[in-house]
Amino acid sequence: MAHLFLSPEWMVAARAIREKYRDQAPKVAVVVRFNLVATNVPFGNGIVNSHMDTSSGEVVMDLGHLDSVDATLTTDYVTARSIFVEQDPQKAMEAFLMGKVKVEGDVLKLMAMQTALPQTELGVVVAEEIRSITE
Repeated sequence: MAHLFLSPEWMVAARAIREKYRDQAPKVAVVVRFNLVATNVPFGNGIVNSHMDTSSGEVVMDLGHLDSVDATLTTDYVTARSIFVEQDPQKAMEAFLMGKVKVEGDVLKLMAMQTALPQTELGVVVAEEIRSITE
């Protein structure tokens, strides 16, 4: 069943996919903690606050903001979906250069995370499963 990206239902389903492969996933070498503010969201009040944290060696994404972060990203819903679900680094860089992604904090650390996430066959499987549950 597909859910709207960043909805509570999507978070539960995406977390279940990541948990299914948790024991097989390589550890993330770069520690990055950032908050995301997604605007123009097609549900709720139009804004979703979420976060990503790799300090445990795993990618943890959830709703709400962390108190202490390396950076805060603000972007529109469509761009956030493209970056986090489609995982296209070129689209992410284009969005940043076009001003669609505003970053407060350590931009270099965010860029380092893109190259630090292990690119494995398992990562491709997880990404595809997450895409399949995303409207």
